[in-house]
Amino acid sequence: MDQNIKAFLRVLDASDNSTGGGTASSIAGAMAAGLAAMVARLSMGKKGLAPREHYEKIAARAEAIAVRLFNGGREDAAAFDRVSSAYKLPQVTDEDKVSRSLEIQKAMVHAAEVPLSNAGNCKTVLDLCRQLQEKYNTNAKSDLECAGYLAEAGLKGCLANVRINLAYIKDETVCRELKKKMDLMNE
Repeated sequence: MDQNIKAFLRVLDASDNSTGGGTASSIAGAMAAGLAAMVARLSMGKKGLAPREHYEKIAARAEAIAVRLFNGGREDAAAFDRVSSAYKLPQVTDEDKVSRSLEIQKAMVHAAEVPLSNAGNCKTVLDLCRQLQEKYNTNAKSDLECAGYLAEAGLKGCLANVRINLAYIKDETVCRELKKKMDLMNE
């Protein structure tokens, strides 16, 4: 948890030039999931709404995703740190250069996979918000709207981070596979 808080604080630190949109987007998704869980809990047992089990299921799923996305923010920051470290590897010998290049490519693929995973979780939060919109405690209408906005921002931000990293990945097969997964999230 402490590492997650540190990643969050790095996003807020204007002097930190390494932790940015991917971490922020994941944290936005985590907040969205937390709000969706809250709306589900506030809808439990209300007259004229779905059975309690329906909301319990949504709340449990949203709570689990909130944790994954909060962890995902830290993982995104760590992925960028890994890329930075790879670029700092020595380039003295030809062997160094090959090794550095391989490490950069591994780090770049990882730096694309992490926000892609976070984007998938944000998409799931959006789906949960849509399920709640069918029937929920309307006293929490603004909370559900905020959850939807945050989940959408998280999804778009995470996908933007995947796209930026794709430009640095040399393996066309990996790029195609990542793009295919991104396309599924835009549906």
